[in-house]
Amino acid sequence: MASISEIAYAKINLALHVRRRRDDGYHELETLFAFAETGDVLTAELADQLSLDIIGPFSGGLTSGQDNLVMRAATALQTKGQGARIILRKNLPIASGIGGGSADAAAALRLLSRLWALDTDLLPIAASLGADVPACLYSKTMWGEGIGDDLKSFDGEGISGAPVLLVNPGIACPTGPIFTSWDGIDRGALDPDHWAVARNDLEAPAIALRPEIADVLGALHETQPRLARMSGSGATCFALYENSAQRDAAQQSISSACADWWTMASLLR
Repeated sequence: MASISEIAYAKINLALHVRRRRDDGYHELETLFAFAETGDVLTAELADQLSLDIIGPFSGGLTSGQDNLVMRAATALQTKGQGARIILRKNLPIASGIGGGSADAAAALRLLSRLWALDTDLLPIAASLGADVPACLYSKTMWGEGIGDDLKSFDGEGISGAPVLLVNPGIACPTGPIFTSWDGIDRGALDPDHWAVARNDLEAPAIALRPEIADVLGALHETQPRLARMSGSGATCFALYENSAQRDAAQQSISSACADWWTMASLLR
């Protein structure tokens, strides 16, 4: 069988409200997930054993052992006698709030299920790998509650097909410290019908730890988008535009002014 590929679509939290800190250390959330058409790319072919090679602009510092979420996903799905040579092209920055590792794990489950011709329910495996992995498994617009894994389909006007620009200032923003720095104040429920005027409650603690995020948001707002906001726990921010020409002009302007920032122009799925 020839090699097959799967995109690990970049995850975007269009809005994210933190409601409370739970006794188990997790946080109760309300969020609206959306996904870009682009992201990391996984390729796999049948082999005697499981292996993972990581290439691409953000491959540095990543290991391909059992601590990698792709290998954990593959091992969880694997049954006796199955093997695969997996190549992960890492196009998305690491620890950046757009679900890189979770999206990679979800893509690995989809990819290997096809490669090995399995009829396995992937959702329980996805849930065991992390809170965002179930949403990334679907990789479509979803309403999320609980820790983000209580999911419902969502058909919101102006989401699918919307031109989107992702910008990261070139810094990692680990999730744990951002949640720990949340002030514990419940600022109210997320109204799914008015997500565009909602918020990301992690924006303030993220900016406190990584002030560069405020610079990114300021640069995006200057391009006059429909909406600009931080995704997840940062540091990646996104902006939605009326059309692709406006998005592309914004990307060119920001890249010219801040050449060391990472940008990605795409469309929402």
